[in-house]
Amino acid sequence: MACRTERQKRDLLRVVRAPDGIVAFDPTGRAAGRGAYICADGSCWAVALKKKSIERALSAALPIEVRNRLESGQLDVLTSAGGGVHGTQ
Repeated sequence: MACRTERQKRDLLRVVRAPDGIVAFDPTGRAAGRGAYICADGSCWAVALKKKSIERALSAALPIEVRNRLESGQLDVLTSAGGGVHGTQ
């Protein structure tokens, strides 16, 4: 997390880099792969993007679709029926 505060897992948004290299939001918190967590309320998204802390944690570049969702503050990625936004590294 960019803000470095402790929170309950349900208060966090997980971004995962799957074994095949696809970076996506993980609304279930159970997808296989390397995960990075940020606050679900969006307060630290801009900081995380600026510092590239998500990319560093995943050892992968964020796809433009994931970056755009975080920049715009769209929280519907947690509740989308498709399981999130996908992109490649």
